[in-house]
Amino acid sequence: MNPDKTENMLYTTSINCTTDAKQAYMQMRMVYEQFAKDKFSSPKPLEGKGLVKAIHYIMSFADSENVTPELAHKIAKAFVRKNFGEDAQAVIATHVDRSHVHCHVILNSYSLSGQKYYACRNSLRQARENVNGVCRAFGVTPALNFENKGRSVSYYEWEQRKYGKSWKEQIRQAIDGLINSVNSLDDLMQALEERGYEIKRGKYISIRAPGQERFVRTKTLGEEYTEESLKIRILYREVGAGTTPTMDSKSQLRVAYVAVIGDVRILAEQRKKVPRKRIITAEYSVDNDLDVYRLSAQLSVINRDGIGSIGELEGRITKLRAEYEKQRQEINAYIEEHNRMVSLLEQAQEYFALSKKNELSSAEQVKLNICRQAVNDSGIMTAADADRLREKTSQLDKKIAKIKESLDSCRQRYDVYKDIRDTYAEISQGDYIGKLVEEERQRKEQEAKKRKRKL
Repeated sequence: MNPDKTENMLYTTSINCTTDAKQAYMQMRMVYEQFAKDKFSSPKPLEGKGLVKAIHYIMSFADSENVTPELAHKIAKAFVRKNFGEDAQAVIATHVDRSHVHCHVILNSYSLSGQKYYACRNSLRQARENVNGVCRAFGVTPALNFENKGRSVSYYEWEQRKYGKSWKEQIRQAIDGLINSVNSLDDLMQALEERGYEIKRGKYISIRAPGQERFVRTKTLGEEYTEESLKIRILYREVGAGTTPTMDSKSQLRVAYVAVIGDVRILAEQRKKVPRKRIITAEYSVDNDLDVYRLSAQLSVINRDGIGSIGELEGRITKLRAEYEKQRQEINAYIEEHNRMVSLLEQAQEYFALSKKNELSSAEQVKLNICRQAVNDSGIMTAADADRLREKTSQLDKKIAKIKESLDSCRQRYDVYKDIRDTYAEISQGDYIGKLVEEERQRKEQEAKKRKRKL
């Protein structure tokens, strides 16, 4: 397992089925095969289109709306019921990592009463209109504008058109707004994609905003937006530079850092390195240089954590990797169990309610059979059993939150330690200062070529 990736936490809810993946599949398959007169697992025909078995919707919310995961989840559930009715069979998952919230809805193409749902242009437009209506009912501005004729326009595209911002400025502001809520460059790219931006990863990172014609390389947005600069801005935003110790330190690691920080400060003062700013809104200076800050922050970590040698650092990296993997497996098991419990509680409530009715419709009978299977398999026979399960679910919530906090901390330390290791390798080999000087030479050369082309 690579701890460079972080696990997205999910709120998961099911409607007329369980949240457990295998059981949900079985229950949706049972309903589908009852009404479609076809096997759920039947392969696509050699020619033509196969039957639609499930439909996938994604609902995103603008950051400016400050939509909480709980509210997003309520909106998604209300949308399913409004658009497809009470007999719809669906699983809803709300991603709550970072500040951006979005929901996934997987819908069985047949309802419990046998109604067929279609994934065509007209049904999509109807779904969009209902999303807008539900959002307004909850006091949220719809993230998508579907009322206009022609192509739908994203909220972000509409906002940029309204205020007339340039594409590059729009992308800069989107990145700056996300820097404080992501944990890695991959997280940043994913967050941008969720907002409608297109990303190309190759030698350089290129981004295209919603409605923009051409991709823009991030390095053309400014020195603070190159791939390396973005990584530094994300990784060290909360570390702090600390104070630089004197050269009498006995640690070879510390001595090397003190020396190179002094050299980089001189380069910055003499304008012999690329002037990358740490604080984007402030004037550039030696104290606001991103490279100086990065090295100072790394030295602060070395001092704070008492790292005496590169061998000791490697040992800590190995230990953190093992710790992260252990916690990741633990939290995944808890999340799966939590989702199963929540689904069982909902189905138990449905079962008790339907069992008291004298007459059931065909859809209710199907629902009762599904719920009966779930509660019988889990031993939930009384309301007291359900109350005990509810208490266990609450306790599990607290466990998950605690492990998630520890997991994030472990991952951040792992990333910082790896960066220190890689930086020290460049310093000890004598490549670090030379790289900065060469980078500035190439930058000035490119600027000279641009000026020459304009003449």
